[in-house]
Amino acid sequence: MHDYIKERTIKIGNHVVETRETVRVIAKEFGVSKSTVHKDLTERLPEINPLLANQVKEILHYHKSIRHIRGGEATRKKYRKGKQACDANKVH
Repeated sequence: MHDYIKERTIKIGNHVVETRETVRVIAKEFGVSKSTVHKDLTERLPEINPLLANQVKEILHYHKSIRHIRGGEATRKKYRKGKQACDANKVH
């Protein structure tokens, strides 16, 4: 494994523990794909730093456990926004 990959993996792992942000947000911040972040955290990090990997694993598990709630919120916002735009275009 290249040194820059190890460094990125550790930085991402520390960032997750500090901020508790989602994989999607972290991918944007680090300029890599969600797949890369996920692979760094679930496959590479346990080999590099098992203690940090366990902390990250707990956070990822939490995010997975509430993803259905996040998805519902996003859908609700999407349809509220669409309804508001539709209501604004109606003639009263």
